[in-house]
Amino acid sequence: MAVFLVPGERLAVAQTPATTLEKVKARGHLECGVSQGVPGFSSPDSAGHWTGLDVDFCRAIAAAIFDHPTKVRMLPLSPTDRFTALQSGLIDVLARNTTWTLQRDASLGFNFSVVTYFDGQGFMVRKSLNVKSLAELSDASICVGAGTTTEMNLSDYFRANKMKYEPVVFGTGDEALKAYDAGRCDVLTADASALNAYRGKLQRPDDQVVLPEIISKEPLGPVVRHGDDQWLDIVKWTHFAMLTAEELNITKANVDEMARSDRPEVRRVLGIDNNGGQSLGLTADWVARIVRQVGNYGEVFDRNLGPSTPLKIARGLNAQWSKGGLQYAPPIR
Repeated sequence: MAVFLVPGERLAVAQTPATTLEKVKARGHLECGVSQGVPGFSSPDSAGHWTGLDVDFCRAIAAAIFDHPTKVRMLPLSPTDRFTALQSGLIDVLARNTTWTLQRDASLGFNFSVVTYFDGQGFMVRKSLNVKSLAELSDASICVGAGTTTEMNLSDYFRANKMKYEPVVFGTGDEALKAYDAGRCDVLTADASALNAYRGKLQRPDDQVVLPEIISKEPLGPVVRHGDDQWLDIVKWTHFAMLTAEELNITKANVDEMARSDRPEVRRVLGIDNNGGQSLGLTADWVARIVRQVGNYGEVFDRNLGPSTPLKIARGLNAQWSKGGLQYAPPIR
């Protein structure tokens, strides 16, 4: 088709929209959506310094891109605000204890990249109630966060088991926790990992018990927008890089030494003998950057959730596949 221009007119050339990686580089830092405060996952201290598994994941992406884990801004988001923030472009990635579901993945314009933590919904009660199982919670009042899979699972479970309960719904997990601590409900329900974190915030943590039953599957992991496959690849392979480093015993302390290894797989992963990072738009040493600045998956888990932390959470389902867990990374080759 011929195009005719009026004298003096300029031909408009369509501009290709910048990719997420290009926007992040141009901005000079990553915008990462996190929770408003779940110890062990994403929580600020009194000085505003953020720590947690999800926070370290954000820092790992920043390390891969900038070789500097501090080039990231944490944006605390409520359960009801988190999806709008991602859809609008306010954040580049949502790394906030968010459960992967069909509707969230398919109808909101999102891609769930990987599962960084396998979890399940649990229940906490006061020891003084002498409750041993969920079967004893009929007619109980239960504090729960609004706009969460937790709220839906709670309804499904009690309806399926023909039990009655009184939902006491709050906009944030912290509000539900404070209400439970104030005695406004008999039970607090949340992801089992969150209950372990919340217990330490209560006035009398030793007076609480988490019941043994888990009523749901809660695969938690980072979320990105549809339409940018390169960014999706960067996010999911950041997690796989941390898993692979743990599997190969590459740690923060020995990563530079391991770069001199004669093991083909180690040399390939650390970018010595290949440049796999090029296909992601990253440098050859992108995995080494992540491990050197943040650590491997096992180090991050232990630092935030493991036996030496107040949460004392066992690896369980989040152990490596070779050790009875579900964490499994495709080959970096």
